Amino acid sequence: MNDRIREILSWYASENPGVRTNLARMLNHGRLAGTGKMVILPVDQGFEHGPARSFAPNPAGYDARYHFQLAIEAGCNAYAAPLGSLEAGVSDFVGEVPLILKANNHDVLNDEKDPISAVTSGVEDALRLGCCAIGFTIYPGSAERVHMYEQLRDMALEAKSAGLAVVVWSYPRGSSLSKEGETAIDVVAYAAQIAAQLGADIIKVKLPSAKIELPEARKVYEKYDIPLSTLADRVQHVIQSAFAGRRIVIFSGGAAAADEQVFAEARAIRDGGGSGSIIGRNSFQRKKEDALKFLNTIMGIYEGAIQ
Repeated sequence: MNDRIREILSWYASENPGVRTNLARMLNHGRLAGTGKMVILPVDQGFEHGPARSFAPNPAGYDARYHFQLAIEAGCNAYAAPLGSLEAGVSDFVGEVPLILKANNHDVLNDEKDPISAVTSGVEDALRLGCCAIGFTIYPGSAERVHMYEQLRDMALEAKSAGLAVVVWSYPRGSSLSKEGETAIDVVAYAAQIAAQLGADIIKVKLPSAKIELPEARKVYEKYDIPLSTLADRVQHVIQSAFAGRRIVIFSGGAAAADEQVFAEARAIRDGGGSGSIIGRNSFQRKKEDALKFLNTIMGIYEGAIQ
């Protein structure tokens, strides 16, 4: 284990050896092993958005085993998915890629202004499947947020007691926020802080825009002239909001977008000190050959081999 990974693990001194071992498993796996950077493949979109919206662009994705293969061949640090997807493929790929069980999920069959995810699996499932972490989504800004925070704390306590790391998808959403406010810099930074306070080992947030949503926050940003003009500046501020960078913060790849836009965002994440990306639709909706080329470029940017 190199000095960079030891440094990162030192941020988690309160965690037990099992949790730190599982963090090390992810940080030391795949093409970015030892760099302190991470690219995670998440495939929860079949549940979250529906099968056709998720997999019709690349029908190979209807087969749960395809995503294991893609994560392994691309050299991702980990693969994250709901219970059914992991159960459908894990026996064919035991030990080949670290796994994250997405323990709660949300569907779009009911148009909710204040969403809450259903708890769809648990720590026992994660241990049975050989996972190194559980994943959990919270929606700061939702009227249901307090219940989600309490659910997360209960599951995080159980997971960490069993030696599993905790990855939190912290996605502001709900009737108290405007649509644009979901990615406003003050809101995304707040979401990162909330996840850190709830015990997240790894925090996943969306890339922040320059918009400031909350009037009281605007006064502070303006008074202290917090740099926000570039995406790298905003990434740096989000990371600062996660215990001054002492928690791993990775950024969502979002909806499918033009390659150069995604590559520019990866450069901003790198330059802002981010730990990497969690890239789903921008990879698995491509044919495998194209997805591997795409992920190779992303990882090259994080390595510094591609400027």
